Amino acid sequence: MTWARDEAEEQLLRESLQHLAALELTVFITDGGSGKPFLDFLRGFSNFNLLETKTSGVWPQVHNSLMEAYNKGSHFILYTEPDKRDFFMQALPGIVQQFFVDESLGILLATRSAAGFASFPAFQQMTETTINNCCSEITGLNIDYTYGPFIMNRLLVPSLAELKNAIGWGWRPFAFVMANKMGYDLKAIEGDYFCPVEQREDCVSERIYRMRQLSENMEAIVLAAKPH
Repeated sequence: MTWARDEAEEQLLRESLQHLAALELTVFITDGGSGKPFLDFLRGFSNFNLLETKTSGVWPQVHNSLMEAYNKGSHFILYTEPDKRDFFMQALPGIVQQFFVDESLGILLATRSAAGFASFPAFQQMTETTINNCCSEITGLNIDYTYGPFIMNRLLVPSLAELKNAIGWGWRPFAFVMANKMGYDLKAIEGDYFCPVEQREDCVSERIYRMRQLSENMEAIVLAAKPH
């Protein structure tokens, strides 16, 4: 999913996605309302598929891209936010090269080391520690669930169909808990994934955003943990 809301964000996305494009993966992107220059930039990569959706927002955009990837029939789908420049440059090439298909695998998470986690704003660390602890309570796997990128078994995608648009970022822990309930393995690849310097501001608006993110995640974990 993409949405370049200002010049600074657009520049970061351009830098990040150039590195992602270089890996020559088939990429499905649903944009939430970026300007024409950025959309033309995305269309300039032959391995990028720019999709349309009538509804913007985290989950509508992600769901649109996931369904397109699911319908293509790939056994596994890599999800990532589009601003992971350093991750695309330093870690993802190795993960892709070393990945092998294991039908018992549900989720393979990129997780931060203690040093990497400590580089993020204090309030973000607090909210994400809470999310991590709640995911661990359900799955029994004590890892960092909140960095972002992960590889998922395509057979998990239909289990996400019940989610409403308002679930936002909660779709991620919902997928993790559902994978665990369905008997799939959850695994992690830990790395020193540090917070980009331009994302270390800990202002009021950022803390409120993290509160909303926490609320969405808690709602989703409870929803996934209930008997279905």
